[in-house]
Amino acid sequence: MQQILHSINDFNEAKQVIPGGVNSPVRAFNSVGGTPRFIKEAKGAYIIDEDNNAYIDFVQSYGPLILGHSHEVVIEILKNAIEKGLSYGAPTELETNLAKEIISICEGVEKIRLVNSGTEATMSAIRLARAFSGKDDIIKFEGCYHGHSDSLLVKSGSGLATFGQTSSKGVITDIAKHTLVAKYNDLDSVKHCLTLSNNIGAIIIEPIAGNMGLVPATKDFLQGLREICDKEHIVLILDEVMSGFRASLKGSYPYHNVIGDLSTYGKVIGGGMPLAAFGGRAEIMDMLSPLGSVYQAGTLSGNPIAVSAGLATLVEIQKDRGLYARLESLAKRFVDGLCDRAKRYHIPLQTCVRGSMVGFFFTQHEVLDWESASKSDTKLYAQFHAKMLEKGVNFAPSQFETSFICAAFDENIIDSVLEKIDESFKEITH
Repeated sequence: MQQILHSINDFNEAKQVIPGGVNSPVRAFNSVGGTPRFIKEAKGAYIIDEDNNAYIDFVQSYGPLILGHSHEVVIEILKNAIEKGLSYGAPTELETNLAKEIISICEGVEKIRLVNSGTEATMSAIRLARAFSGKDDIIKFEGCYHGHSDSLLVKSGSGLATFGQTSSKGVITDIAKHTLVAKYNDLDSVKHCLTLSNNIGAIIIEPIAGNMGLVPATKDFLQGLREICDKEHIVLILDEVMSGFRASLKGSYPYHNVIGDLSTYGKVIGGGMPLAAFGGRAEIMDMLSPLGSVYQAGTLSGNPIAVSAGLATLVEIQKDRGLYARLESLAKRFVDGLCDRAKRYHIPLQTCVRGSMVGFFFTQHEVLDWESASKSDTKLYAQFHAKMLEKGVNFAPSQFETSFICAAFDENIIDSVLEKIDESFKEITH
């Protein structure tokens, strides 16, 4: 049993000045129990808490750190950038360089704008899509999470699902009524939404959902969605904040060959710093101020520190031509070992791998949408999470999150984790 006295004290102190003691809900451990670990530093595959306990980290800041914590090249570039100033409130060559880098990689992105968070990116993309289409209503999918803007807090996944809620107080009904919720991987539910409203201007979807656990959209479903949008003159927004540069260098695209009219990015493109973006067809993007009448702004958007970290990360992952194959191989090694041990102890399990993204559910039923994901045994996950944390392995404190493999992982780390999983399953079942 690890000593976590500092984390307990830190958490109690934090709760006096921060709601729930955390600045993002899932960190509070409400769905798994126990005390969140307060982290003081991290390196490579490991995070270290205030009691000097080290944990193999499958969270990786919820996705951005594909190179691992405190990557030497990224840190060195950040140090140099910091010495030149933190923010200018003026354009820089770095912003243009990052924009060019993303555009050169991502399918269908002709112009792009940098913002500070995934929530900003999706919120702005929806506003832009409404302006371009001239229609007010949007469709989102149950279990997909696109940030906490008012239009999207309708039957969300991730943090809200963790607390068993389907919406948030404080969201005005007159705003929420413009959002229709369809069933993931179900074209008939989309068509049903179209019968309820002839004013749908945008459909937003995670092509690889990562906030109800890892649940990819099927190729036929996404291609069907593209056809519907083309036929009905609806703007299709692909939310790749999590899957972009994670599922592959080109995000979800190699899995379905569908191009969005607009796409959103985040996490990896910031290299661990607050940075996101939305981009797409030039004729849509040119409606943004100062060219057009769709207003969007941000004092720290494209700041040189975040841009430097993001650009360094994108350059590094492209230098290593075997990176994605190696990460996927490690992810599959982990999943295969996890499945073997679940079978050994008669534990129901469903798994999924998309590049360096890993998902697993304690359920015997195939997971295709939020309804099937929500049937997972969350009590078993809470037990598993606690056992693994005691043994020095950090998984997300919710069944409904994705795990991540980073470049600092190797076969020895994966195998050591599998040994700890075997021990945990044995303790849980006996």
